[in-house]
Amino acid sequence: MNQEDLITKTAEYVRATLHSEGSGHDWWHVYRVWRTAKTICKTENADNAVVELAALLHDIADWKAYDGDETVGPRVAGDWLRAQDADAKLIADVISIIPAISFKGTPDDKSVLSLEAKIVQDADRLDAIGAIGIARVFSYGGSKGRIIYDPEVKPMEHKTTESYLKNENPSINHFYEKLLLLKDLMNTKTGKEMAQKRHDFMLNYLDTFYAEWGGK
Repeated sequence: MNQEDLITKTAEYVRATLHSEGSGHDWWHVYRVWRTAKTICKTENADNAVVELAALLHDIADWKAYDGDETVGPRVAGDWLRAQDADAKLIADVISIIPAISFKGTPDDKSVLSLEAKIVQDADRLDAIGAIGIARVFSYGGSKGRIIYDPEVKPMEHKTTESYLKNENPSINHFYEKLLLLKDLMNTKTGKEMAQKRHDFMLNYLDTFYAEWGGK
């Protein structure tokens, strides 16, 4: 199977697998990350097939839904690619990216990321900010029964991944605990430019939110 056919077949597999996922890591999230990764890839000297397949498979078995087990996603992705008789190096490159994508509440070790991983990570984080990122925050918060805002509950600075994952603060707090931090964590020039626009949109949104909260 050539790489183009493998990518098409993988997209169909991911769509079928994640179509009913309800926490914001559904097929359409993957689709957006895939499209954004391809946009970033145009300005980088990266392996397109690795980028596209990693973007498509990065949430095929999200570690947060498996008690923090980061081996599940690479294992499921690897099983799929091997079943398609994909090249062994391609498989190794793709599955090495998956555990490195997610924001875990603590600083990244950029030295361990390949260029392809940096591109997919940027694309995934871009989907967490801006207009769509705002929608996802409240969709996820609602799925977890979180209130929108409580002015008496202040945002936290998480020192560990465990603290970040156990946090049940109101949804607005998530802007300060994650979303507004992502602009400065982008890897690529294109990712940084896209992030700045989405970051500015969120700041404007928050200004409007607080004005309306105050009765204006």
